[in-house]
Amino acid sequence: MTTNNPGGQPSFSLHRNSFGRLVLTGADGVAHDNVIPVRAFPVSAPDGGLSVVSSDGHELVWIDRLEQVGAEVRKLIEEELASREFMPEISRIVGVSTYATPSDWTVQTSRGVTTFTLKGEEDIRRLPNSALLIADSHSIQFLVRDLKALDKHSRKILDRFL
Repeated sequence: MTTNNPGGQPSFSLHRNSFGRLVLTGADGVAHDNVIPVRAFPVSAPDGGLSVVSSDGHELVWIDRLEQVGAEVRKLIEEELASREFMPEISRIVGVSTYATPSDWTVQTSRGVTTFTLKGEEDIRRLPNSALLIADSHSIQFLVRDLKALDKHSRKILDRFL
């Protein structure tokens, strides 16, 4: 389905059905139930492109930037993304139980202080621009947006695991 009309605005509408699920109606008038917005690059470019996909994973609409769509549609997309994306950002590593794995980490995040278990060093992934993605034993992803922005104590702990 084409996403842009000649004026540059996406040519679709979005609303919630009686079950609270998103419904996309395309320019052709066809309604698609249970659609899901998915960011193309959730870590490196969260404000960049996103897709609205059908329940079977087929792309229905591509949106270059959320600013392209009206406030009401943007709000629905942001609500849905917030309910699906849970990736706390680590701002400080308070401490670790041991420098061998598995180890329990206590961290300050964008969602508060928490403790998680790191199973192995392979659960720490380097990303572009000195970012890290750390997966705990329950597969929850924690983001370190900029390793260089962490305090000295936090960087020292991470150095032992990288």
